Amino acid sequence: MGHPLEPLVVRHTHRLPSPAGPAGEGTVAARQFDAALMSVGFKLSTELLEQLSALSEGTVVDTAARTLRIVREMVGDHVRHNAYFVDFPANVPDTLDFWMRCMREALDDESTRAGTLEQLSRGVVNLLTLPSYGRYQHTYAEMLAAHDELIAAAGDRLTVLHPGGAADDEVSALYLALAGSVTPLGEEVLADLTALAAHCADGPQPESIPVRENRAVVNEARLTVGASPLLDTVTDVLRLACALSGGDVTLREPTRFRALSRPVRRALMAGLDDVVAAAPAKLADVLAHREAFKRLGERLHPHEYPDRPYAAQVFAVARGERKVRSFESQVEELLDRDEVTAAAELLASAPGKLLRSLDRLLRRAATAGERDAVVAAVERAAPSVSGRVLLSVREHLHNRDRETGERRVFINRLGRAWVASDDRAPVPAPDRERLTAALDAEVRRRLPAPDTLLIDPQVLDVALPLSGRATAAGLGVLPRGSVSPVDGELLRFFVYWKQTEETTDYDLSALILDASYKTVSWLSYTELSNLDGEHSGDIVEAPEGASEFINLPLGAVRGTFVVPQVNIFSGEGFEEVEESFFGFMLREAEQQGRPFEPRTVRMKSELRGPGRVALPLAFRRGDDGRWHAKWLHLYLKGMPTSNRVEENRVSVATLVRAVVEREQLTVRYLADVLADGSVGVTLWDGCSVPDGPVTYVGLQRPEGLHPDSQVITLENLRDLIPD
Repeated sequence: MGHPLEPLVVRHTHRLPSPAGPAGEGTVAARQFDAALMSVGFKLSTELLEQLSALSEGTVVDTAARTLRIVREMVGDHVRHNAYFVDFPANVPDTLDFWMRCMREALDDESTRAGTLEQLSRGVVNLLTLPSYGRYQHTYAEMLAAHDELIAAAGDRLTVLHPGGAADDEVSALYLALAGSVTPLGEEVLADLTALAAHCADGPQPESIPVRENRAVVNEARLTVGASPLLDTVTDVLRLACALSGGDVTLREPTRFRALSRPVRRALMAGLDDVVAAAPAKLADVLAHREAFKRLGERLHPHEYPDRPYAAQVFAVARGERKVRSFESQVEELLDRDEVTAAAELLASAPGKLLRSLDRLLRRAATAGERDAVVAAVERAAPSVSGRVLLSVREHLHNRDRETGERRVFINRLGRAWVASDDRAPVPAPDRERLTAALDAEVRRRLPAPDTLLIDPQVLDVALPLSGRATAAGLGVLPRGSVSPVDGELLRFFVYWKQTEETTDYDLSALILDASYKTVSWLSYTELSNLDGEHSGDIVEAPEGASEFINLPLGAVRGTFVVPQVNIFSGEGFEEVEESFFGFMLREAEQQGRPFEPRTVRMKSELRGPGRVALPLAFRRGDDGRWHAKWLHLYLKGMPTSNRVEENRVSVATLVRAVVEREQLTVRYLADVLADGSVGVTLWDGCSVPDGPVTYVGLQRPEGLHPDSQVITLENLRDLIPD
């Protein structure tokens, strides 16, 4: 039996906790384990293979069984991926011919003949009523028998697993890393932190927890073991109450508060009382979540705690019985009077809010003197602002320099995106350049200066993860805005979903656009094959799970952009189904194999966002003919039902254009900032590694690094963001 949280360690770190077991002759079992891993695109590092070989055969076999389950789920191989057309991508029929075949089969079936004839008499046939449409006509085993074995290729993915320490130490280290993250975590990672915090509540704790959502999760665990929660705002108490009720600690969705025990009510009331007693001005924070505080008050029974008068004031503000002025209202009053300099001075007391208001202040400034006062306030405040906000504003200023004045893309915390016209006045170049220099200098000051910085060139165009919500959970997933090369002759998308209760139909589609973002063609259930590629066939229900695929020979694609999307035609949303994920594979033409081959999977990401249309990423052909992926992680609201690529192609093209043409800060930016500060930056050649300790940044950890090296890969890329 392994540690119950071992799967989290493997998924987040690609490290295998040291198995507990006797020494022995495990060489044969270890090599068999390695071979089994390679069949799904993973591999043991040389050091890990040696460690396992020194253990007993039984220990290695048990470790292999556990680990294979974990990595198969990571890559999407834990489910059966069947295709409607058994020979896919071969022998995909013409769409109309296929529909006619389904109708003939329905007419040949006595149970459906009358209904089909009635529909034909009206001139319209509902495909969903045809018994052979949208439902597998063969078994998974029959599909496997129709395909040759996959031919191994040098370009197949190999994700290396490295040796870890004792399981408890690995779990504790992962907990400290996630809890102490300086950027917000994605929904799935936050759920993992919840499990880790409960397990590690009695162990070492992070020195600081800068992200409030993380703090709420940790505070819930602290309460369970009798430790005092870490609270310094009234909103911290509200988030903690949401965590205790199994609600949303990000406060995006309302929480239905549960009945709370008397000790918990005492702790929450004490927390509110202490916060307000120390800083009465923090009562203004109640206004942002007034309704939530009113509902919380119904559960806390403030009247039962006459010894907590400051806590009682929180609920008086929520009910409107006590008037307070918010910080934001004071700023708005000054701006309404066109007192920009005074507004900047007031905002300087909240440096993060000052930088977030920077663009607006500069646009409201009527004179060069007012703009100078705003810029000077930012220069003074920069050392007190979080690294994440510094980098976000730096990225904003870079794109303000490139604005076309035509469109502006908005992406909220949920990944919901929309485009609007951009009528903002420009930021004068001297002010922009002065601000950029100040922010670069502050970022440079905060970055560590390693003796040797070794960077894999493939990570240079990976966007800095300023928020974990800009990255979906999964394998090989890059943050929104990242650009990565696509090497292979065949690009194949896949989607898998399994409905919970309601009949659910997801449709995988691909939109092909030219260099001007105009539609060239598409592949979907209404266009099963054309000159660009093939669709595996429509599946309209998934009680046992279902998969759809799109195959694209990249050399044959006629457009400049390929935009895969997952449309919800009917049924449960992405957050309601039992499971749903998207990914893509890359193959060489001669490899053959099944529709889904795990070792050719380059990316697999969870579909767990709002809206009815998912846009995971887009592919772009460069002037040199080579393809690259631009990572989107976006969701469109779409229609309640019947979403189709034909209907949303204009809005998708507009959104893709806005995102593709926006530039994110990448690892390259940090490397350039460090190089300007006289730090030696070495690009790794992919072969040799230095003998001594280094700071390494890359997509995966290479073998042979000195054990004292600091390693930053996709799994902990957030560590690049300075405090």
